[in-house]
Amino acid sequence: MRSLNLCIFLSLTAAVVYSLPLDRDQPPQQITHKDEEFAESYLKSFFNLTKEHERSFGRQGVNPMAEKLRDMQRFFGLNITGSVDADTMQMMKKARCGVPDTQVARFSTFGGDLKWQTTALTYRILNYTPDMSRAEVDDSMEKALNVWARVTPLTFRRMERGTADIMISFARRSHGDSYPFDGPQGTLAHAFAPSTGIGGDAHFDEDEDFTYRSTSGYVLFLVAAHEFGHSLGLGHSRDPGALMYPNYIYKNPDTFQLPRDDVNGIQSLYGPNVIVVPNEPTPPTTPDSCDATMVLDAVSTLRGEMLFFKGSFFWRKHPQNPRPRQSLISSFWPNAPEKVDAAFESRQTDRVYLFQGRQVWAFSGYDVVSGFPRNINYFGLPRNVNKINAALYDTHTRRTLFFVGDQYYSYDEARRTMEAGFPKSIETLLPGHTSKVTAGFQYRGYTYIYSGSNMLEYSLRTGRLFRVLKNDYFLPCATRRI
Repeated sequence: MRSLNLCIFLSLTAAVVYSLPLDRDQPPQQITHKDEEFAESYLKSFFNLTKEHERSFGRQGVNPMAEKLRDMQRFFGLNITGSVDADTMQMMKKARCGVPDTQVARFSTFGGDLKWQTTALTYRILNYTPDMSRAEVDDSMEKALNVWARVTPLTFRRMERGTADIMISFARRSHGDSYPFDGPQGTLAHAFAPSTGIGGDAHFDEDEDFTYRSTSGYVLFLVAAHEFGHSLGLGHSRDPGALMYPNYIYKNPDTFQLPRDDVNGIQSLYGPNVIVVPNEPTPPTTPDSCDATMVLDAVSTLRGEMLFFKGSFFWRKHPQNPRPRQSLISSFWPNAPEKVDAAFESRQTDRVYLFQGRQVWAFSGYDVVSGFPRNINYFGLPRNVNKINAALYDTHTRRTLFFVGDQYYSYDEARRTMEAGFPKSIETLLPGHTSKVTAGFQYRGYTYIYSGSNMLEYSLRTGRLFRVLKNDYFLPCATRRI
């Protein structure tokens, strides 16, 4: 029997497990013996830690467990320690896909000849989930396949009977392929790489709650589009914005666009679509911290960490970890806006506020605060303010400063009122500064003002400018192309 390349695509939204401390003085998570056993099992499943590796322990000073831990930490952009630390355990315990993460590039393929040798493929839906109407399932599958057809020469024809290239079915637990499902909130689906027999087939776990558009379950279109990527020959990507990233992340199915990384991957196998689609939008790309011209949308702190926002992504950087971790905003805060105009952390309320247009969201840790989002006049901003360019909390005056155009407002956090006499010119706060403020935050007594691709180090007490720096001063280049 041929060797099967199986992907089990798991859920992230069932449990978000980032390393955000719930309290500023919370001690580090203690690693138990059970955690170490879990980590060893994880590395065996996903990073090819074998009995042969274990038997080689001690030879030439090599610790195979530590080496595989470094591989795993490198793949996910964690601090490379070679030990089972809290961040590593939390990443391991995420619901995830069952294919090994041994690739180091962005997109990946299964390699060899694991691609279809024809561009005219067929598919068949063998049965249906009761979670959705038949028409919704049909539409979800058709749209999921069309995601890949739009950017390649591939075509997909549905069959009502007989054996198709891609056989689609819903099943529970053991279902005849030696890879049983695990019940609710675990494995969502799995798919097989192109080949004869079961190759290309996609199976969906009937114990999950599949939906057409609702965020209360798992959007079948998104799950299917990911699985069909495997059915066509793609492995996983390290790009957190890619459809082929291992974790499930909700995206609006009505506005979904296949990201550039996935386009590059599938076209490496089948080439581009020779038929030009009129007005086809440019595939979205994931921001790169190595881009010296990048203008950040917002910067904030969060319980000792720094957050850098760009588009629908943000980087998290802990002072003790030189490697920033990039992810989608929606994977950290599912109820947050897709993009952010401004952000700040209030030390008065221990909340992070995210702004988009005339709305503001408040979060305590991972959770949206009840009653939010609200209109920005919650902070006393006038009705003619339609967008905030930047915001920062001044720890000395305990005021929140809102930058709008060439002016700024001052909000008294303790009294929850906008101070009289505002707005004022930004130059009265930052002498000589005439450019637009795009982001700002405070760190170790200094105020850092972002303006375009530059960052300025100020003292707000004296108005003195100390240094002009580049954006990479706090957000170092951390490209994945290694």
